[in-house]
Amino acid sequence: VISGRWGATLNRGGVRLGTSEPYSVVEELDEVLDSLIVHLEGEDELLLFVVLRPGLELDDALEARIKRALRTSLSPRHAPDTVVAVPAIPRTMTGKKLEVPVKRILTGAAVADVAASDALVDPASIEPFAAYAQARRPAS
Repeated sequence: VISGRWGATLNRGGVRLGTSEPYSVVEELDEVLDSLIVHLEGEDELLLFVVLRPGLELDDALEARIKRALRTSLSPRHAPDTVVAVPAIPRTMTGKKLEVPVKRILTGAAVADVAASDALVDPASIEPFAAYAQARRPAS
C-alpha cells in the first residue's frame, strides 16, 4: 500500500529516511490520529507532533511507547527527542502536511512568510506550532 509521498526527508546521523516512514509507524498506534515530524539540523533535534484520539493526553507512558515504536521499527536515530501533542496537523487544501513550513517556523520564520492561511484546510492548525516555536526561543 502506498500512502503518499511527502516533500521532506529526515537525515539524522547520516541515516536518511522519508517522513512517510515514521508516519506509518506512529499512526498505526491506536492513540494517534495524525502526526508531523521535523528534524532541526542545527540543534540535531527530532520533533514529533501528534494528534491524539479525543479524551487522551500525552503522558510519559504514551511518549515512551511512541519513541519505542519508532526506535524498534525504524532505527534508534529516528526516535524523536521530543513528542508534542497538538490539536491538528496543518495541511494544504490538497491534503499535504506542511512539514517544511513548520520546520521554518520552528527555526524562526514568521508564519505569514511560510504559510498562506487561505491555502490551509484549517488556518488555525498552524497556530500551536507558532506558539511552540515562540516558547522555545530564549527570552530577550
